[in-house]
Amino acid sequence: QVQLVESGGGLVQAGGSLRLSCTASGRIININVMGWYRQAPGKQRELVATVTHGAGTNIADSVKGRFTISRDVVKNTAYLQMNSLKPEDTAVYYCYSEGANWGSDRGYRNFEIWGQGTLVTVSS
Repeated sequence: QVQLVESGGGLVQAGGSLRLSCTASGRIININVMGWYRQAPGKQRELVATVTHGAGTNIADSVKGRFTISRDVVKNTAYLQMNSLKPEDTAVYYCYSEGANWGSDRGYRNFEIWGQGTLVTVSS
């Protein structure tokens, strides 16, 4: 079983910074994609940023220049550095990951998993 544990949410003033962390654990072979989506009350879930195994990134236009995503392959951990936060960034942020892990017979299994979410609140 692969699990995601995410942390780093909280309450900050506009213009402040937070760093989110997400760590995958289990019998992991490869993590192909890792990143975050967010959902505000009454809104659809939207992509924030992702990073691939090859370190390519996909960052939403609304956060470009303010957010940076990175990963530590050895630790199976992704980081989302959020600077110059705005009230419109307020949402629950959900970590997401895709990859492959060992099955009980040591064969490959694909996984797609979500974290439980962490609340980011930005006050004006």
